[in-house]
Amino acid sequence: MKILAVEQIREADAYTIKNEPISDIDLMERAATACYYWLLENISHEKRIIVFCGTGNNGGDGLAIARLLMAKGYRVEVFLAGNPGDLSKSSKINYDRLLIEGYEVSVLTDPDSLPSIDKDRDVIIDALFGSGLTRGISGFLALLIDHINSSKAVTISVDVPSGLTCDQINIAEKNSTIVHADYTLTFAPPKLPFFLPENDEFVGDWRLLDIGIMQDFIDKTDTKNYFLEKADCQKILKPRKKYSHKGNYGHALLICGSLGKMGAAVLSAKACVRAGPGLVTSHVPQSGSVILQSTVPEAMLSIDPDHQIFSTVPELTPYSSIAVGPGIGTARETQQALKLLIQNSGLPLIIDADAINILGENKTWISFVPKGSIYTPHPKEFERLAGKTKDDYERNQKQRDFSVKHGVYVILKGAHTAITTPEGNCFFNPTGNPGMATGGSGDVLTGILAGIKAQGYSSLESCLLGVYLHGLAGDLAAGENGLESLIATDIIDHLGKSFQTLYG
Repeated sequence: MKILAVEQIREADAYTIKNEPISDIDLMERAATACYYWLLENISHEKRIIVFCGTGNNGGDGLAIARLLMAKGYRVEVFLAGNPGDLSKSSKINYDRLLIEGYEVSVLTDPDSLPSIDKDRDVIIDALFGSGLTRGISGFLALLIDHINSSKAVTISVDVPSGLTCDQINIAEKNSTIVHADYTLTFAPPKLPFFLPENDEFVGDWRLLDIGIMQDFIDKTDTKNYFLEKADCQKILKPRKKYSHKGNYGHALLICGSLGKMGAAVLSAKACVRAGPGLVTSHVPQSGSVILQSTVPEAMLSIDPDHQIFSTVPELTPYSSIAVGPGIGTARETQQALKLLIQNSGLPLIIDADAINILGENKTWISFVPKGSIYTPHPKEFERLAGKTKDDYERNQKQRDFSVKHGVYVILKGAHTAITTPEGNCFFNPTGNPGMATGGSGDVLTGILAGIKAQGYSSLESCLLGVYLHGLAGDLAAGENGLESLIATDIIDHLGKSFQTLYG
């Protein structure tokens, strides 16, 4: 699914109005109705609903939502933050409809007119500003937003939390001038800020509502941002043929583990064999050979001459994918071995954990990493690679720049894991949960990626499919074990169900 810029969303609305055809007021009614149905399912009639509306079209959505809720018997109070004479054309129609039907709209003009809010019995609907805001909020409207936030009542924003800009952000202003929504009911396509960690406290739990924006316009509109969907991954999957054998599915090499960190090697190898390659070999130090042989009998071993660390690059010709990093440490000999691996590999590499940290200390080596390689950092590891950033918008751009400059893929792990490509595109992943914030989860992802890449999938396909399956397995595991009790092994144990779900 494409993620569009605000101007493109406006163009999509205009295109739909012209070509469906549908009037602006009817499209507004469609948006309000979509929100209304969600509210019916989620808000008790025992609650009083307070709707704050601005004078633009977002306010018009709020006015229409209020009318629909009132007609259903909800106790609703409507407040207009502005002069009725300043209402947009369609918003004025909805304002008049409320008055004609006998409902009251209170006009907010100063701090003394702000209504009292009870956090236990009231629900707030925020329809002050939409997605087109380009500047910070000040004056009375800032006081109103502070009033909403300080109430601690459940708050539901329509389309975008008021005060949050969609294509850029002023960090200095955001804490005091953005609604802290518990839920955001947004209209497809989704907006970029919803995928950036720093906006979580504002956006809350967001729901994507389809209001019938014409798909043909979206299809022909260029973008660099995408929201990965199940159907995208289903198109990538390559079903197995009846007469295939293990030689058809490649041979993955995992260079992992060191004395005291063999758990990372075990997790990577277990995940790799579950991801479907024909053969898996783990290159480990001598001290890890018994551990790997007994815990992952499906994997073969390449044993390093050193007892404790990765010090020597094995023969690489048998392998169709190579991953390096989980648990290898950063010893001097290991750094030199990684340098040789980069120089001698004829394949794109999957680079994780300590391998990333080593490159962060030896940045001149990065330009020699094979094109099409895949980096899998968490935020701090990425910072070591590419430098610090002041906010998540800048970090997302730096991630794209890194991919473009070096011709590589970067999987920045976290909620809505971001995958950037050498073309500067960014794919945000929908699967996964906070329970996966546990030791070894990243080692599992590396094993999955190596197993998928070995089977002949491209680097991009491996990234998209691997990240989606990893998160989905985590979701399935969390459904059984809960978030707090989820461990990395649970993700591996649910990888089979993850594949089945994708095929289903």
